[in-house]
Amino acid sequence: MLCLESLASLIAQDPAALSAQVAAFDLGGRRFDGEARPAIMGVINLSVDSWYRESVCGSAAAAIERGHVLAAQGADIIDIGAESSLAHAARVDEAAQTSALIPVVRDLAGAGKLISVETYHPTVTRACLQAGARVLNLTGTDRSEEMFRQVADHDAAVILCYVLGANVREVGEFDFTADPVAGMYEYFARQIEVATRAGVRRLWIDPGLGFYYRNLQDSAVRIRHQMTVFLNTYRLRKLGWPVCHALPHAFEKFGEEVRCAEPFFAVLAALGRTDLYRTHEVPRVRAVLDTLALWPAARERPSV
Repeated sequence: MLCLESLASLIAQDPAALSAQVAAFDLGGRRFDGEARPAIMGVINLSVDSWYRESVCGSAAAAIERGHVLAAQGADIIDIGAESSLAHAARVDEAAQTSALIPVVRDLAGAGKLISVETYHPTVTRACLQAGARVLNLTGTDRSEEMFRQVADHDAAVILCYVLGANVREVGEFDFTADPVAGMYEYFARQIEVATRAGVRRLWIDPGLGFYYRNLQDSAVRIRHQMTVFLNTYRLRKLGWPVCHALPHAFEKFGEEVRCAEPFFAVLAALGRTDLYRTHEVPRVRAVLDTLALWPAARERPSV
């Protein structure tokens, strides 16, 4: 059972990481500073294979409408993807992704919305940045340097996802004999070096908790892993960059109340010092974060 004693023991592993400073930056007329205010990324899925039905949009018009709704609900960034990361989902080639994404990106960006595109294809990245996207949600490692240069050329930002493979559809397995956060730290350190060398000046790191891995299908193992990473996220702060988390669902536990899962995991993500929350449930997660913000900072708490 998670308790205060558990949290205290986690902090004792690396207390210096709690005070590590991470970058804050301006993007698309917005200030992203997780210390001052955590940000929210709302999701639009253009693939009918995406199982979270509230986020699936079967047409450009529906996606554009959802984008405006997400922004009105409090989303700082709108993330759009044309291919599901689920193992059984159909693969969507670069031309089809581009064809589906561009009308939505162009319309919402033209309306002043800050748009992220989830892809691992350089051609899709280039087209979407040219259409007005300001964030690449990079779900792969193959040809990443080429995409980093595209991001830099457009003065955009990138979300570096932890992917154990060439891309999110071709992943390996987790090594549960090792500390997962230590492995993530090494991975992100390498990717950050490549990205910044290519000219990227704005980025988030994302531990990739929503991706499909064959040896994470046992619900207890997967949920325990997700909770562990959420609560240990603060250890990644020493890399100097803010953290994005895609909030998972734990549908085996939540059942018919699955729409409450992401708000629950948002609490764990907040405890671990997350800066950007990727969610299908924007108003619910915004309410959770606004409520957590009522707790006074350490310097403001009365002595007892």
